[in-house]
Amino acid sequence: MQKLSKYLKGDLALWGVIFFFALISFLPIYSATSNIVYVEGLKGDIFYHFFRHVRLVIFGLVVAYVVHLMPYRYLRPISRLGLFITWILLLLVVMKGSTIEGANASRWLYIFGISVQPSAIAMIVLLVYVASYLAEIYGQKVTLGDSLLPLWLPVGITVGLVTLPNFSTGAIMFSMVITLVFIGRYPLRHIFSVFVLTIVLAGIFYLFVRAYPDAFPHRVDTWRARIERFFNKDEAKEEDYQSQRAKMAIVSGGLLGQGSGKSVMKNLLSKSYSDFIFAIILEEYGLWGGAGIISFFIIMLARFMIISLKAPTIFGKLLVLGVGLPIVFQAFINMGVSVGLLPVTGQNLPFFSSGGSSIVMTCLALGIVLAVSRRPEEELKAFLAEKEAKEKAKELSSEEDSDEQQAPIKPITPEN
Repeated sequence: MQKLSKYLKGDLALWGVIFFFALISFLPIYSATSNIVYVEGLKGDIFYHFFRHVRLVIFGLVVAYVVHLMPYRYLRPISRLGLFITWILLLLVVMKGSTIEGANASRWLYIFGISVQPSAIAMIVLLVYVASYLAEIYGQKVTLGDSLLPLWLPVGITVGLVTLPNFSTGAIMFSMVITLVFIGRYPLRHIFSVFVLTIVLAGIFYLFVRAYPDAFPHRVDTWRARIERFFNKDEAKEEDYQSQRAKMAIVSGGLLGQGSGKSVMKNLLSKSYSDFIFAIILEEYGLWGGAGIISFFIIMLARFMIISLKAPTIFGKLLVLGVGLPIVFQAFINMGVSVGLLPVTGQNLPFFSSGGSSIVMTCLALGIVLAVSRRPEEELKAFLAEKEAKEKAKELSSEEDSDEQQAPIKPITPEN
């Protein structure tokens, strides 16, 4: 461990959880994707998706390692520029996005032949930006009008562009923003006002789409149908086959599971390698295997809390929670969908679900968390030095202003 700590900086316990997830993710991915070629007619042999996952995980770990070496204070200016870039990408998705693996919405862009999901990028960029803003106003009295343009307008634009093709991700993003501003001691009355305003705007949007269904075909109907099927469990419909077969897989797994690679429902569950991969884990490794996965996500959450408490700056504290909490939140949503506690949302299980953007962005977020945990005393010194420099500059400017005010005024004498 001491030799490893020479190369891996930051919280070693969190590094351990990351490596554990990276290693064991290959087993369910190989099992769940082995039937894709035959069931869904996708190109490649049975090892294609396995080695693709290997490449993505390795690339993600490299991203996490590189990012965790960077001073996290540099993320504040980067997030401002990143917002504009993500808005452009999200607009392109709305106008001419692509669908992948039978999704009923356009959520991906192909950049240089590589599929990218901008909503995954937008999640991290927006939460870094919100954390930066909250750190700037921390301890100050802020009105809703003061924060409307610098905070809620960027949040509204980003969440709105994400929600159009991907309602569940937009809802998670908005929930994380509300959670972060609450932790950042933003006034509760303003949070309540924004929440009410959001509900009103969502209602207006729903009425607009119902009046003009061609503007956003299928999206609102899909959201409504999923919620109705979830609450109306007595009527088993053909469209709800995914949830029904996921439950069958869980029952088949029992306490100890069927064994690695012995899942039967992977051949009948269309999204067994992404949305419902936790059901395959429960079928093959049983209740004990699923409980182990849940336990490690809880450990990850605990490490986020500890790193946040130890962070030397307000921005560091909020940054850890801003980019870390969505990982655990998304994981529990995916697991809740698989076991039937939540309606189908299409959210991946971090590290385990097949998907490039999800894995890389998860590792990027973890790299940011590790950057905060790395050498906090250096970050504190840099923060204090920057603060001292700003105070000196402010004092010099105030002294110059006072000198100008105290300078003697030469009397004007009449010319002889």
